[in-house]
Amino acid sequence: MQSGIRANLADALREQTRRLHTEVERSAMMQALLRGRLSRASYCLLLRNLQSIYAALEGALARHAAHPHIVRFPVAELQRSGPLAEDLCHLHGGDWESAIDLLPAAASYGQRLAALDRDAPGSLLAHAYVRYLGDLSGGQILRRCVADSLGLEGAAGTRFYAFGEAGRAVELARRFRAGLDALDVPAEGLATLVAEAQWGFAAHGQLFDQIWSRASA
Repeated sequence: MQSGIRANLADALREQTRRLHTEVERSAMMQALLRGRLSRASYCLLLRNLQSIYAALEGALARHAAHPHIVRFPVAELQRSGPLAEDLCHLHGGDWESAIDLLPAAASYGQRLAALDRDAPGSLLAHAYVRYLGDLSGGQILRRCVADSLGLEGAAGTRFYAFGEAGRAVELARRFRAGLDALDVPAEGLATLVAEAQWGFAAHGQLFDQIWSRASA
């Protein structure tokens, strides 16, 4: 294995998902969220659908924790499905799972993760990349936007964005990127991971569009 191939994984994921990532960041729903213009109900709709994605992803990652593509990553420390459920209970109520709709894009995402869990667990890493690095960086900005727009104080309602003491998110992001740099992936495997990450970003775009369609109806 050439060291160049190994070192290119993080760069390939970043460069070859850049356009899709930018499109998702510039989506109408994300812009409304960043500007404090997303209603509480629409924000809960977002959290409910993200929670279903995280629950599927984190269950699969736990089942394949010893897989060579996954073992280097601090997935247990990154888990968000529990904090999302706590936020939903605070912002909506304990009946959030039955009362808030699971949208088609999130249902499709769950099916995709179930297929990878069964047939190609190494590709789960691409979805961990799509979700967790965003949570550890841009998510910290969103935490302030959400707290301000919804009038939240303390941690209640924004636990999704909390990773512990100051600097913890930066350290977890560093460890995640270091895991990517250390991973031996042949060219074919690299292409598979990139394609899966691209699918993940596109699916998030579809989900955000579906949420915005509801919000602006």
